[in-house]
Amino acid sequence: MTATTGKTIRIGGASGFWGDSSVGTPQLVGKGEIDYLVFDYLAETTMAILAAMRAKQPELGYATDFVDIAMRGSLRDIVAKGIKVVSNAGGINPRGCAAALAALAAELDVKLVIAVVEGDDISPLLPELRAAGQRDMFSGGPLPDKILSANAYLGAFPIAEALRQGADVVITGRCVDSATTLGPLIHEFGWTTGDYDLLAAGSLAGHIIECGCQATGGLHTDWDQVEDWANIGYPIVECRADGRFAVSKPPGTGGLITPAVIAEQLLYEIGDPAAYMLPDVVCDFRDVTIERTAKDQVLVSGTRGLPPTGSYKVSATYADGYRTAGTMIIIGVDAVAKARRTGEAILERTRSIFRALNIADFGATNIEVIGGETLYGPHARTTQAREVMMRVTVSHRDRKALEIFGREIAPAGTSWAPGTTGPAGARPSASPLIKQVAFTLPKRQVAISLTVAGKTAPVDVPLDGGYAGPVAREPETVAKPRAVPGGVVRLPLVRLAYARSGDKGDISNIGVIARDPKFLPVILDQVTPARVKDYFSHLVKGQVQRFPVPGINAVNFLLHEALEGGGPASMRMDPLGKGMAQMLLDMEIEVPEAIIAKPAG
Repeated sequence: MTATTGKTIRIGGASGFWGDSSVGTPQLVGKGEIDYLVFDYLAETTMAILAAMRAKQPELGYATDFVDIAMRGSLRDIVAKGIKVVSNAGGINPRGCAAALAALAAELDVKLVIAVVEGDDISPLLPELRAAGQRDMFSGGPLPDKILSANAYLGAFPIAEALRQGADVVITGRCVDSATTLGPLIHEFGWTTGDYDLLAAGSLAGHIIECGCQATGGLHTDWDQVEDWANIGYPIVECRADGRFAVSKPPGTGGLITPAVIAEQLLYEIGDPAAYMLPDVVCDFRDVTIERTAKDQVLVSGTRGLPPTGSYKVSATYADGYRTAGTMIIIGVDAVAKARRTGEAILERTRSIFRALNIADFGATNIEVIGGETLYGPHARTTQAREVMMRVTVSHRDRKALEIFGREIAPAGTSWAPGTTGPAGARPSASPLIKQVAFTLPKRQVAISLTVAGKTAPVDVPLDGGYAGPVAREPETVAKPRAVPGGVVRLPLVRLAYARSGDKGDISNIGVIARDPKFLPVILDQVTPARVKDYFSHLVKGQVQRFPVPGINAVNFLLHEALEGGGPASMRMDPLGKGMAQMLLDMEIEVPEAIIAKPAG
């Protein structure tokens, strides 16, 4: 490692997805005092959208907001302050994104050295992989014949190399979200491929800020304590050469940064906390600690790292027919029952038309009553709501079949339930039903290249990996909560814990963090995998796993086959499992009265 004692690097996260607010960039550039500005734009669905864009207009295929909004509004200030930029806005056309940015720089008369990282698009390998019998890592199914996009999740070392060669802006295609932060830290601190603890720490810093305001109070369990939503601050990590980093936000902004807020984000969309797999390192988050050091600032430390695997994860998307959804508003007594019967009637009528025209049945259907707590299933409380929205979602191989379905939504306004209405609008239109497959690919099969100032050269990264599994520990033992005098009360889990949920394909993860260390034994005793499985039995078809995270007094649950395919493949109104944590926090558990009693006086 280079001598960097005392040096710190400040990195601001301006975007958590394509569609995030435009306020992040000017806020961080204007008052964040940052060295680097990073953007995350890509999700699996986004890649499919970008592929469709490029098919229509070859010069597109990248996240246009990066150039048209973020850079256009702030590029002069970025250059004047010497801020470096790293973004995965390149999507499936990084060169096109770089060309658009270069044109903007010329228009604004600013000088930029733009670097492009390529190699994530492995589409040319698909025929070979298909012939070799490549299977989806989750379902075990074969690769579909017509793939829209197929991209390997690259790591951070190509980004670091671009910065070493003098890039002011680095544009990548698909990389792991945290790589846009880890790359600058590798460059600035001289971290090497074998500095696993440091690479894991830098990856965690990137993981904390990759979702934008989720690190500054967004989606926090105690949402009512988060101030000034409209002016919420975007996150900044101030990183040290030893791997420790502070999380903060620009002064004068809204939001909230506490250990609980950052703990929620730490557990967001990870699997086993002992083995969070990334291209450059396998992270062990079990002993991470989060310490409050000032108002709206915490210090994160204790991350451990292991050698990476010898493979990249690949995400591929494909179209599997079409889908559409129709909605109507139902008002009055028994609105929930009327809405469900309306949805059933629409499907029954449409199917009778299909039979008359010799059209195949729907691929899948789903009726939801928004306002009637459909997702809660047997735990629903509001079954007598007096104003609800009926939502019927369907899929079909034939777009014309969905046009027939679309025509049969509006007739509900005069045919069936009293109180049926809705805002005037066009018939629902069909859109491609995008699904995802995932698999791993040996790193040796992925050729990474870097273009800086018009010169392209290959980038070498370690290929062999060496990962041998997580560091073994004693199996989780669940001791009964310490006996205390007094009785037992039933309370919702939210009284004892914070929680956040997310998705990875058809898996939902729910991180549960004890509000006080003394609550953790009760949570471990009461919120077991078996009970969580039973609680979500109407939604979750696979197993439920629980992983301990003792450093932050937490556990992480993985709920398999929980999202009906997940992402764009799911027909639920919560395809990403965002509400799963909120539902679990409503689950009642038995709590000794003594441990929740407030001290006298």
